[in-house]
Amino acid sequence: MKKLLLTGARGFIGRYFQKEYAYKYTIQTFSFLKDDMETLHVKGVEAIIHLSALVHQMGGASDEAYEQVNVAQTLQLARKAKANHVKQFIFMSTVKVYGEESDRAYTEISPCHPEDAYGRSKLKAEQELKALADNDFIVSIIRTPIVYGRGVKANMQNLMKLIDTIPLLPLGGIENKRSFVYIGNLCALLNTLIDQRKGGIFLAGDDAPLSTTELIQELAKVKKKKLLLIQLPLFAMFLKWVKPSFYKRLFESLTVDNRYTKEVLQFKNPYSMQEGIAMMIQGSV
Repeated sequence: MKKLLLTGARGFIGRYFQKEYAYKYTIQTFSFLKDDMETLHVKGVEAIIHLSALVHQMGGASDEAYEQVNVAQTLQLARKAKANHVKQFIFMSTVKVYGEESDRAYTEISPCHPEDAYGRSKLKAEQELKALADNDFIVSIIRTPIVYGRGVKANMQNLMKLIDTIPLLPLGGIENKRSFVYIGNLCALLNTLIDQRKGGIFLAGDDAPLSTTELIQELAKVKKKKLLLIQLPLFAMFLKWVKPSFYKRLFESLTVDNRYTKEVLQFKNPYSMQEGIAMMIQGSV
């Protein structure tokens, strides 16, 4: 079996990957918080999946913190990997490198204009990693929209709690489009990249985006919750003024077009979004 090194192993994505692919790979883990880089041995490791990161913080984090975790630690690991003849380094990035919401779908070659420290740190790490890449050290970068699945936190978890507690929401008739990726589809893409040892930039995403209204309806349907969605233009205007970041997530579009990724890897998502939502809610992985 191929030997992998996985960082962020206790996180949402790391736990899923280990559970689903333990049959196929020997998986060694490393924690920047608990382990020592000086004593890390990567002998025999064929690929590193680097999931560890300081993610977007609603309360904010310093530019220095993002730089240290997302750039400096990433490069420290990558340089050690290259020096020890690890063949592939897979870096989990984000669509935040492109910028914020847009009416145009982002592709693998869309210009990058990140607007926050998180996005800037991820883009800088990408650029530094690409400079290390060569024929003997393959760098694979995956940019993801919101990842969801069993145990998801943050916005998706908050939305599900809202559906559980409030039977009437002023979120009807929203005609935006948002891309998401089910964790099973993301990890299948990871597995494909390891199998093919392909380098470059790749986009993860479910096959079709959903509007905020469609997403809420699908969540409520699987949860078997009676939910009334109404249109309140004044609510949207109020939210845009009081909480512009919330307004953007609920009412504006952010989509990816990953046809190139699917074509070059001959990759098909194993799960539809409807299947992913059902597995997330019903307790399956």
